[in-house]
Parts: sequence; C-alpha cells; structure tokens
Amino acid sequence: MHAARAALLALLLGCAAPAWSHDSWLAVERPAAGAARATLELATGNRFPVQEVAPALDNVARAGCSDGRGTMALAARRHDERSLEMEVAAAGGQAALACWVELGALDIELEPRLVQVYFDEIRAPQPVRTAWARMHERGVRWQERYRKFARIELAGGPAPAAALAAARQPVGLDLEIVLLGGEPVRAGEALAFQVLRDGQPLAGFPVELVSDRSPVGIWRTTDARGRLQHRLPFAGQWLLRGTDLRLSATRRDTWESRFATLVVEVPGGD
Repeated sequence: MHAARAALLALLLGCAAPAWSHDSWLAVERPAAGAARATLELATGNRFPVQEVAPALDNVARAGCSDGRGTMALAARRHDERSLEMEVAAAGGQAALACWVELGALDIELEPRLVQVYFDEIRAPQPVRTAWARMHERGVRWQERYRKFARIELAGGPAPAAALAAARQPVGLDLEIVLLGGEPVRAGEALAFQVLRDGQPLAGFPVELVSDRSPVGIWRTTDARGRLQHRLPFAGQWLLRGTDLRLSATRRDTWESRFATLVVEVPGGD
C-alpha cells in the first residue's frame, strides 16, 4: 500500500495541474493576533501539514475572510513551488477570524491501478466502488473533474462569541466544513462541525481529523444533519478533510469530486 501511495503521489506531482487526490489547505504563516495584516499560505500536500505543491495563481476562483462583522478581501501576493502566499488586512482594527478559498475546476485521468488507493484515502462509499468496477469491466478509463474548497479558523486574541459565530457561518462554497457556535477552541472540549453541500447538510459523509503532530488520522461520519462532534485532545493545528465523489450528471463516464478542508488551531497551555 505504501508503494502504491508513493506511485500515486509521483503521478500527481508530475502532472501539469496541481496535485489532485491530495488535500489543499490554508495555513497561517505569521500570527494574526494584534497585527494589522495576516499572512496565509495555500498549499497542497500528500499529508497535512507538509506542503508540497502550490496551487496555480490563476486557479483561485474565490477567496475571502470574515471578522464577524463583514467580509474582507483575501488577496494572493507571492507564489513559489510549495505555497501561494495570501494576505488579509484588518478592517477598522478588527482582525480576520476565518478565511476561505475556492479553487477552479480541473480535469485529470488516473491509472486504474491507483483508483483503489484513491478510494481508500477518501473512504469512498461502496456504491462508488461498485459503479467504478462496472465501468472498469467495460474498459472505461478513470476521468475526473475536481474542485477544492479550503477554510481556516484564525488563532488570535480573544473575540466575542457573537463575532466568532458570525465568522464561522457558511459562505456558500459548494462543499464546506464549518465549526459551529461561538465558543473558543480548547483542547479536550467538545466541538461540533457541520458539512454542507450546495448549502444543504451532507449526511453520512466521512471526515478525517489529522493533527500536525501525528500522521494517524481519526475518521468520523456526519449524522442526518450533516454534523459530527469530536474532542481535539491536544494543542496544535488540526485539519478536517473530506471528499465528495460521484458520477457526473452531465458528462458520460466522468467522475466529479469536491474536496473540502478546514484548519483549526488548538491553543497550547500557559
């Protein structure tokens, strides 16, 4: 399995397009607390938090932030091999509390021997696996159009509960993972998240929680309201990741996927 994953990574990183079955996420480059501007990095990698490939500058379809009162611009500033640097300026002295990015659609073909690796990495449901098996028997090659959506909670100074709750509201991404409520994030305390697809709760959706301190992820599945609860046990950055994969309703024998991530910072102790 490790060899197959390495082959998948090599194939994807060798493509002209950004890496595909791997996650894209936002990370804070410099702390935002007390600063007039916050600098973030948008990157793609095989496993959070290692940045391996920068999404193309012209592939950013939408980006923004919220300070709990309104929307603020999140602008791309610098691009290198591993990340796309983005910046948001505080509005009226209030720093951003959450940011998001939507990347444009890209197409890729995948070798059949790597499809199973992909399925395992995203916990693809059985109907998807069965549909692909039938397609493969007909000699159809794997073709996919994918899109990516990334959100981040910005760790900073204390913020009013109403502002936090407002900044965490869905922003209309076609697939997004949001943190519910207005309470600050603390290690060991229960947190509630919700997954939305086209603005509606997505039930039975597998989400993996990955810490920047451990390569071992924790899988959870959303309930009938698209929600899941979990206690993040220790401080550091956590990534929630999930992929919605289904056959296209308009393109024959083509798959369409939406990748969503949410980065949450759990503050350390005193």
